[in-house]
Amino acid sequence: MEETKKDQNATNRRSFLKTSAIAASAFMIVPRHVLGGKGFLAPSDRLIVAGIGAGGKGQSDIAEFAKSGKADIGFLCDVHDSRAANSVKAFPKAKYYRDWRELMDKEAKNFDAVSVSTPDHNHAIIALAAMQLGKHVYVQKPLTHDIYEARTLTAAAKKYKVVTQMGNQGASNDGPRQMKEWYDAGLIGDVHTVYAWTDRPVWPQGIPWSANKAQVPSDLDWDLWLGTAPYKDYVDKLVPFNWRGWWDYGTGALGDMGCHLLEAPFSVLNLKYASEVQASVGSVYVDEFKRGYFPDSCPPSSHVTLKFPKTNKTKGDVTVHWMDGGIQPERPEELQANETFGDGGNGTLFIGTKGKMMAETYSANPKLLPLSRNKDIKVAQKFARVQGGAGGHYKQWVEAAIAGYGKQEVSSPFEIAGPLTEALLMANLAIRGVDVQRKNSEGKISYPGRNIKLLWDNDLMKVTNLDDVNQFVKREYRKGWTLGA
Repeated sequence: MEETKKDQNATNRRSFLKTSAIAASAFMIVPRHVLGGKGFLAPSDRLIVAGIGAGGKGQSDIAEFAKSGKADIGFLCDVHDSRAANSVKAFPKAKYYRDWRELMDKEAKNFDAVSVSTPDHNHAIIALAAMQLGKHVYVQKPLTHDIYEARTLTAAAKKYKVVTQMGNQGASNDGPRQMKEWYDAGLIGDVHTVYAWTDRPVWPQGIPWSANKAQVPSDLDWDLWLGTAPYKDYVDKLVPFNWRGWWDYGTGALGDMGCHLLEAPFSVLNLKYASEVQASVGSVYVDEFKRGYFPDSCPPSSHVTLKFPKTNKTKGDVTVHWMDGGIQPERPEELQANETFGDGGNGTLFIGTKGKMMAETYSANPKLLPLSRNKDIKVAQKFARVQGGAGGHYKQWVEAAIAGYGKQEVSSPFEIAGPLTEALLMANLAIRGVDVQRKNSEGKISYPGRNIKLLWDNDLMKVTNLDDVNQFVKREYRKGWTLGA
């Protein structure tokens, strides 16, 4: 999308809205910041939310905010009208936009908070724009598409003093808190190794981009959907779900499930930033003898190993294994032959010096191993539970936003969600590094990223021993799109 005079005018309108006197609201419930400025609690004590991404997961997110009883859905925004139809029907008083930039230009004074539930590649630009307007933000997982974006949003939440939450609902479940209590009580000793696994992807990966162009649906703004991503012609079946398997838009199985499955290891062990990572990936065969090479598509399966430095909760480094595509770690010897490992398709396993514990998706139903240990556990509760568990994740953010920055705790603020997302995206660096190609002067192809370990400089945000993958730390946006004002 070219930078035009129209875009400049939009920027001028945004500046005008931020600096001009506040006009009377067209809504029955006036946004809280209009009535009394930053931190003011309106008599109605309600939050007006703009939902950007109103179909699919966005639809359910918006419904959960409304269900909290303390939020009003003032605006809806989606590039695909038919996907947003159910939300439009459910909230007939909400004003509808296609372009989130127009929504923010025209309505910034009329809402308090923004929910972002778009494909991964557009999360960061929308969230940062909202934060720069002083809006609280709820962003679906993964927080961002790139490491640089995650670091930027983490810093922005503190700079702009807004209440943030990532949409990994399991962070509000009882499970992580229960496991922290068990771990702090010394029931499994010092954890040195963690496994997390998933049966995702359940969408196509490891495939070539379709050569067959399709007609863009009349109710879809394809250019807006692409946003920051390189321009490509529309192809059938990419929208609304299968974009997850393409690096231009999605982050693969790690992006889909990693924030759910690795949140507990982060919160229990206080993990932050990984120092090294290595990966092996599954491949597909294009015919009976030849393996496919499709670097634009996430692989059908992977096993990634990350090393995290010692924390105040561990005695040494912690090794975290990620497995997707149906790959699972060896069953613990403490688990009986017919006892379910995790929840079957997904799970997390902590291995300590004195024992083991495991959990299901969303860190649900944590258990000590062997399962017989769970009959007589007597550990005092140290950590307050979130009312409603995973379902309470939404209401928790709404109430914290009403209270104001720093006044009320949330389970997955960007100060926690940012480093967690970075770890997942570091794992994706290793996965993408496996397919990095080089050609010598004779045209012979090599793969320098295979069979090596990537070393990460956290301060410089770069891999120090394979520069080829650093292009993915901060991708280049399509012309006309930038991160921040």
